[in-house]
Amino acid sequence: MKRNTTTSLITIICGFYLLTLVRPGLQENLFLINKAILSDGVVHGVGAGEWYRILTVALVHGGLMHLGFNMYALLVLGNPLEASFGRGRFITIFMISLVTGSVASLLFNAVNQPSVGASGALFGLFGAFAVAGKRMGADVRSIYVILGINFAISFIVPNVDWHAHLGGLLGGAVTSWVFLQVAKRR
Repeated sequence: MKRNTTTSLITIICGFYLLTLVRPGLQENLFLINKAILSDGVVHGVGAGEWYRILTVALVHGGLMHLGFNMYALLVLGNPLEASFGRGRFITIFMISLVTGSVASLLFNAVNQPSVGASGALFGLFGAFAVAGKRMGADVRSIYVILGINFAISFIVPNVDWHAHLGGLLGGAVTSWVFLQVAKRR
């Protein structure tokens, strides 16, 4: 059976989460997690030259519920987007959304504010779906409602990094728009 990119991303992210749970000893778990999050709220992070954290933040989640919601969103959004755009463009949308979400988080959050999760990339998939939904034959209005609800949750639930959500949303929307424009010209 051929595995698609969406399933591979879910497997990698969930695998990392499981690794942090089964590693013996709290110190190793904290080290593993602290080396992956965007900012650990201390002196480490991207500002200390650890640029890989812009990507590895997607591997760390703030609990099983956080992981579950994110992986469900990745499954629901990722499969149709991957089918529509193809594997290479889908992973490009995901990665650019992850980077733009991380950069927005770094630019607009306090230096000592920790940030975890793949939500920036997932909001990028929402943005891509909103831009390409009609082309895909989807009901775009329902995407706008879901996007609005999710964005509202970003402001209602404490400690949610809405800057990363907005950065990812813009990154995914712009990237998919560029892909659609290039496809039109061909």
